[in-house]
Order: sequence, then C-alpha cells, then structure tokens
Amino acid sequence: QVQLVESGGGLVQAGGSLRLSCAASGIIFSNKFIAWYRQAPGKQREFVAGINRLGLANYADSVKGRFAISRDNAKNTVYLQMNILKPEATAVYYCNINQGSDAYWGQGTQVTVSA
Repeated sequence: QVQLVESGGGLVQAGGSLRLSCAASGIIFSNKFIAWYRQAPGKQREFVAGINRLGLANYADSVKGRFAISRDNAKNTVYLQMNILKPEATAVYYCNINQGSDAYWGQGTQVTVSA
C-alpha cells in the first residue's frame, strides 16, 4: 500500500521560511518523478515543483528562486524548502507520485503565511 505523509507546514510571517517533507512508503521511490502541489481555498490545485530521478528540478514561475525541491532516496523522502514566503503561498501542500496510471497523494500539510 502506497503512503505519502507530508509534514512541516505551519504559520509563518511573510518573508519567513518553512521546510516541508514528504515521506513515501510502499513504492519504489528512487526512479520516480515526485512533485509538490498546493491548493488554496477556492482555487484549483496547482503545480509548485517537481524533481526527477536524477535530481533535476523544475518549478512554477511563481516560486522560482525562492523554493527548492530536493530528495533523499535513502530515506524515501522529498523536501520543499520555501523561502521568502508570501501571503499568496497560503495553501494546503501535497506531494504526488505517479506509478503507471495511478496517482498517489498525501493528506497535505497546511501552510499559512501572514502579512
């Protein structure tokens, strides 16, 4: 059974930083593309950042230069370092792994950025 567990969310002031973690189990982690998405109240879920098996990353334009995604295959964990946070980053953050036609999501972790 595939499980993704996000952690690290919280309340932070604008300009602050948070580091999110997503621990995976029940899946071969090292060869997967892994992504972070977020969903703000009343909005659609949107892509934030992704990292492939070689460690190459891509980002949404809105977070480039401020967020960094990384992975530790030995720990089956992916991270999202978020710096210079803005109030518009307030959302529930989810990690995602796809395997074949199956998409797996965690339960999400809430990030709230106060102005």
